[in-house]
Amino acid sequence: MILNVFILIATFFFMEFMAWFAHKYVMHGLMWYFHADHHVHEPGFFERNDVFFLIFAVPSFLCIYTGLHAGGDFRVWIGFGIALYGLCYFLVHDVFIHQRFKWFTRSEHPYFMAIRKAHKVHHKHQGKEHGECFGMLYIPPKYYREAKKAASLKRQSS
Repeated sequence: MILNVFILIATFFFMEFMAWFAHKYVMHGLMWYFHADHHVHEPGFFERNDVFFLIFAVPSFLCIYTGLHAGGDFRVWIGFGIALYGLCYFLVHDVFIHQRFKWFTRSEHPYFMAIRKAHKVHHKHQGKEHGECFGMLYIPPKYYREAKKAASLKRQSS
């Protein structure tokens, strides 16, 4: 049981690297066609960029499916780790940052402020070149320090 939890958590954190790598080298590279509409607001709810949900969901499903058919081996936990990261990505990126669903209000917690700032810096580049801040949960420490300072100043002025 402990090994399964470790596999799930390790997979979750590995997915942050995979998301960064895919965002920087795939979405801003070979598959820019699908990602470009995410950087330029166009009318409509769905984006071509939403195809990446399926691209990441397929290995998750395959790991869970094949792992269950093999008696519940380690692949199940890898698949759930990928799925858990996908859920967090959806909640943080689509719901919290871009407000595609109005489920959460903006948080003034320094970590969440830093996530928004890093993503805003990423989106200042509307083309595929010169991008920065490709991760989702891990953000450059300078954005966290800036957000922490801003939150502290806000508390002092209240």
